[in-house]
Amino acid sequence: MGIDSIDLAYTTLSPMAMGKRKRQATQASIWVATQDLPRSAAHPFYARLNQILDQHDFDGFVEGLCERFYADEGRPGLPPGRYFRLLLIGYFEGLDAERAIAWRAADSFALREFLKLVLPEAPPDHSTISRTRRLIDLETHEAAFTWMLQRLADAGLVNGKTVGIDATTLEANAALRSIVRRDTGESYQDFLTKLAQASGIETPTRADLARIDRKRKKKGSNDDWTHPHDPDAKITKMKDGRTHLAHKAEHAVDLETGAIVGVTVQDADDGDTTTCVETLIDTAERVETVRPEGEGIEEIVGDKGYHSNQSLVDFEAVGIRSYISEPDRGRRNWTKHPTARDAVYRNRRRIRGPRGRRAYCGFAASAWNGPSPISMRPAASVACTSAVTTTFASAC
Repeated sequence: MGIDSIDLAYTTLSPMAMGKRKRQATQASIWVATQDLPRSAAHPFYARLNQILDQHDFDGFVEGLCERFYADEGRPGLPPGRYFRLLLIGYFEGLDAERAIAWRAADSFALREFLKLVLPEAPPDHSTISRTRRLIDLETHEAAFTWMLQRLADAGLVNGKTVGIDATTLEANAALRSIVRRDTGESYQDFLTKLAQASGIETPTRADLARIDRKRKKKGSNDDWTHPHDPDAKITKMKDGRTHLAHKAEHAVDLETGAIVGVTVQDADDGDTTTCVETLIDTAERVETVRPEGEGIEEIVGDKGYHSNQSLVDFEAVGIRSYISEPDRGRRNWTKHPTARDAVYRNRRRIRGPRGRRAYCGFAASAWNGPSPISMRPAASVACTSAVTTTFASAC
């Protein structure tokens, strides 16, 4: 049947004239009634999240925490409750920069409502967000995280018995070309130039410097080099193979509920078996704070990076059962290490049992849907920023 033969009388839609774009320039209206402004339906997730925050007076709590960071006079700054909500937007929307967070908040009517912005208020720009983040110290972020974790515990979302730990390297907002020597403070370019001149090249070119740099060993040692504006960033190899200044964020997840119960940011060049000690201690203290009647952490689940003789011995020493995936190290000689042998064998039996398989499946699911911190400026704020966002994600 051809298009021309279709009878509009038999269609379910009534005929409608086609609208055409007006080509001539038109003058915008000077006055517009507020009820005539375009509105979008509130996002059900953000609406529900705001209800939870208002129910527990989140804004009043963080305003009391951050009051000491604001002056008594002057232009009103960014409200603390709105600042933390902006961090949440960055996490939920997958935004890794403050400019992107500010743009997204200005572009969405649903997010404006989440931020409790009314006409003619405008969302804060990226510089205001950045200054507020630098203004609030680490301890205040930690207090906000503990408050949120307490809300989760009150709702029965924190058990703390079985905890999964995983880490990732996060690229720092610092360039390798800006690193300086720890002892002399000279730049990488100046250091190579001196090496070239010492080898007999009076005026080295960029090609000469690149050739000298390729022949050097341990040229990216963190013992010799640091970044002047981000000394916590370490030179490390990223998961995609690139070498960059980075931080290491490690998260502890309650595998029974999916709640984030601990977050630490540590040196990117430290191994998992080293960093997990601080993360486990921090997590145990937080779980004990929000659930003082609980029994604390009893089981830990991790991937192959956390497997070592000493780590398994240490877990047993504090009464924690480990479910750590074991790498293939071949046949081993345990003659001089009977204690480590027993700990490794017991861990091996646990991960091969039904309980270990279920625990590791839950850990893999949590790691796949794991959190991502918002910003890497500076490193001290990242731990609590990530904790804030991921805890809210678990709560809702």
